[in-house]
Amino acid sequence: DSFLSLLSIQLSIYLGKRDFVDHVESVEPVDGVVLLDPETVSDRKVYVTLTCAFRYGRDDLDVIGLTFRKDLYLLTTQLYPPVPDQTPKTLTPLQEKLTKKLGEHAYPFTFQMATNLPCSITLQPGDDDCGKSCGVDFEVKAFCAQDPEEKIHKKNSVRLVIRKVQFAPTLTSPSPKTQITRQFMMSDKPLHLEASMDKEVSIYYHGDPIGVNVNINNTTNKIVKKIKISGKAQIKQAIENVAANSTFSKTFTVTPLLSNNREKRGLALDGKLKHEDTNLASTTILRPGMDKEVLGILVSYKVKVTLVAHHSLSPLTLVSPPPHIPWTYRNSYSPMGHVHSPESSIRLSSLNFAWQKLWSPGYYL
Repeated sequence: DSFLSLLSIQLSIYLGKRDFVDHVESVEPVDGVVLLDPETVSDRKVYVTLTCAFRYGRDDLDVIGLTFRKDLYLLTTQLYPPVPDQTPKTLTPLQEKLTKKLGEHAYPFTFQMATNLPCSITLQPGDDDCGKSCGVDFEVKAFCAQDPEEKIHKKNSVRLVIRKVQFAPTLTSPSPKTQITRQFMMSDKPLHLEASMDKEVSIYYHGDPIGVNVNINNTTNKIVKKIKISGKAQIKQAIENVAANSTFSKTFTVTPLLSNNREKRGLALDGKLKHEDTNLASTTILRPGMDKEVLGILVSYKVKVTLVAHHSLSPLTLVSPPPHIPWTYRNSYSPMGHVHSPESSIRLSSLNFAWQKLWSPGYYL
């Protein structure tokens, strides 16, 4: 259980867990209990809030009261004195046990998050960065005040950071495939490149190797001297000669891992608690009609195949999907369709070995 206490005013928050799952159509409620001492609270009121905030600048850049932080979502409940219409109608088993154990001054609360909120994301800080990292975070805070709008002093509040994560959806969509043809000067016939993924279902979990099938039909008079495969946080170059008027087929493997990219500032990571380790950020799943402005950070992944030919002024590059198009949720996780479209996406999900089950989609291709 998660527990935090502020001794000076004897205010404590109890939560059964710190990770809350977004199932796309619904989000697990945030339920807990606040324990207080009426004598130290005195004539003030006790409130509890759930906040989703987007921090887009470092703490040391905050000047003249202007902070690089925006609250995307805020819910507030008055716990003490109790307000009938703000009291949970039913208690969870955890709340029942806690209120029975902690006594009459334990007050339960329940927050139901909206379904259009982003998941917890942290941007990897640089070596010289200090203070809180940029990204999206969620926080439960209990505090004493006469009014919830007044400035809250730290000595009168207690807070817990929580995470909003997503389970990997069950997908039946086919693996994406895309292709491109380039015509060169001084060559009657073109160079054709086709790329596809090595899995029938285009979902990858954190740590999974991503296989990229590359098929080249070189009907030109030029020699392809280099093939470069790049995925998020990893680039693989192969010195492969594809002779003029020949074909080539091979599967290349890239494995994007955070452990190999600790030095990359600004890399999007799944939100983390304190010093716990995390993964590369998971793909953003959008419901139809969602407002992208409220999401703060959109995460998508791409695989890029580049061919370098002799005596060519520019390389031939094939990208799938476009980096600005996040994966869109479809009812009942239906097939994505348009397999050959460059808008086909890649996905990557994470493995949480402590839970021994899959959680939080990662990259989708």
